[in-house]
Amino acid sequence: MASDSNLLPADDTPHSRPSRRALLAGAGALSFAAPFGLFHAANALTGLGSRSSSFPGGGDDFPICRVAATSAVNEGPARSLKLAWNATAICTSAAPVAKERGIFARHGLDVEFVNFGGSTEQLLEAIATGKADAGIGMALRWLKPLEQGFDVRITAGVHGGCMRVLGSKAAGINSLEDLKGKTIAISDQASPTKNFFSILLLKRGIDPESIQWRQYPSNLLALAVDKGEAQALADADPLTFLWLKEGKLNELATNLSGEYASRTCCVLAIRGSLIRDDKQVAAALTHAVLEAGDHVAHQPEDAAAVFSAYGGKGSVEDLAAMLRSHTHHDHPVGSDLKQQIALYADELKLVNVFKPSTNTAKFAERVYADVLS
Repeated sequence: MASDSNLLPADDTPHSRPSRRALLAGAGALSFAAPFGLFHAANALTGLGSRSSSFPGGGDDFPICRVAATSAVNEGPARSLKLAWNATAICTSAAPVAKERGIFARHGLDVEFVNFGGSTEQLLEAIATGKADAGIGMALRWLKPLEQGFDVRITAGVHGGCMRVLGSKAAGINSLEDLKGKTIAISDQASPTKNFFSILLLKRGIDPESIQWRQYPSNLLALAVDKGEAQALADADPLTFLWLKEGKLNELATNLSGEYASRTCCVLAIRGSLIRDDKQVAAALTHAVLEAGDHVAHQPEDAAAVFSAYGGKGSVEDLAAMLRSHTHHDHPVGSDLKQQIALYADELKLVNVFKPSTNTAKFAERVYADVLS
């Protein structure tokens, strides 16, 4: 669901950090830009590694990417797919970017959006039963329902960042340690923000059960803090970024804090039967979303304008600042993503969300599908 951009030194933006995938940049550019009918040939040439590429100046900086992108011509009709997403969540901005900037079309896809507002279990059931073909959502909301065995597989991490815990300046909440014995306003008791910050607090020596987690409608969390009913709130952008900007709250931590700086938070998941029956289509969708993620990372103003047109809350300038504070250039796949899934599952055990008996390595193997090789 990310630290405010003003917390990053000028020379430590996501774009300027060294990428562990730099050696694969050119190869990733080729595979991302490849038209739908060329995936197998492109992958054979690139040897796509366990992570997607990060382009220092965006994909267009690479001549081979420009050629592939401009020469991509669909052979035959595009494949129709339904993608479930939350149109109010800026962390899913890669989806409208892929649609409006022709990335889905270049990959031979005609994608219809399903704006889903129900529970995660209902969403995963909708994907598993074919009412939708895929969805983008937060790992810490999806992993527990996936433990129940839905026929849905994660194919890529989309980005990191977008969740924040904010403390009341008036109440003197200036650090995580100040939250001991206090009340945190949240949108629901199974929210990914509650799960994540429970884990983070526990790792900082603070028992999350010593905190009262009080539920409010998401748009009223800041009001609850203003009224003194809570001393902090935990939620996701765009709301948390906009509340922070008002100046009444301190940012105490994000889901990019400390050891989580390179951890993904949002994932792409695809119907299991689609992966089994037509892996090439699943690969096309995954490639398109990751290519769109690079566009978001390197052209955040354009991505913000696209998202804003879909009803995104906040000015284009604010939305672009939010996107810059996330890590849309960082989208793990393969063994890297499986390791992150297993780590999350281990951590969810610590806060009594996952069953103690769950073998997290086997769980990660079961819920991940490699569609890019």
